[in-house]
Amino acid sequence: MSESQFDLSGKVAVVTGASRGLGQYFGRALARAGADLVVTSRHAESLGSFQEEIEALGRRCVPLELDVRDYDSIQRMAAGAAEAYGRIDILVNNAGCNVRKPSLDVTWDDWNLVLETNLRGTFFVAQAIARTMIPRRYGRIINIGSVTCVFGYAGLAPYTASRGGTKQLTMSLADDWGPYGITVNCLAPGWFKTAQNAVMYENAEWVDYLCDRIPLKRPGQPSDLDGTVVFLASDASAYITGQTILVDGGISTGATRALSKKPGA
Repeated sequence: MSESQFDLSGKVAVVTGASRGLGQYFGRALARAGADLVVTSRHAESLGSFQEEIEALGRRCVPLELDVRDYDSIQRMAAGAAEAYGRIDILVNNAGCNVRKPSLDVTWDDWNLVLETNLRGTFFVAQAIARTMIPRRYGRIINIGSVTCVFGYAGLAPYTASRGGTKQLTMSLADDWGPYGITVNCLAPGWFKTAQNAVMYENAEWVDYLCDRIPLKRPGQPSDLDGTVVFLASDASAYITGQTILVDGGISTGATRALSKKPGA
């Protein structure tokens, strides 16, 4: 396999939810592979330092405002991205949110916030960007999910519902848009420390318990996602679509805390 299959030089990538966290890591990985970027946030001014960082890598970077709960905002972002570069080759559909509560405490508004952001927003951003890809008969759409695409966890009912929906949505869109040369896949991280869940990592006992359940015995580091996002954005994955790729250290194997630390036990 030629290294050129992973080269994103000359490609344009939109990364949503890029004001912090994993969105910025995805953007860096794509830029290092050669892509120019459109990065989005609800507050475009929050993207200034990240724009400078990407431009220091020798890549172009256009910041745009995007509220994925607002249909008109989505349409403006897609039009602005296409106008800035003349085309869009890659979408990393990363914008998302979470509400952690016992299921009996989840409110109507909590449910709507999470599902409208993570599932409805994912669909309508993908739809808007796909409309610009279809005439060129080329595109790579990467929906960001999580291990909760396939696992359920207490206290995360709206979130797991949204991520399970993201997995199913990915398969449907792959079938819809495959004839136009567009692949649609879901990148599903396991347990990575982000701004959304940082408070949990302050509990050393919980981190120890978590690591016991992960076959590779550690939470994910953002750099663990670099190879997968570049692969799914590149021509190396041209015949892969409708798939959910878990980058989770193996926690989705269902491993549980061992009763004995003896090898082979």
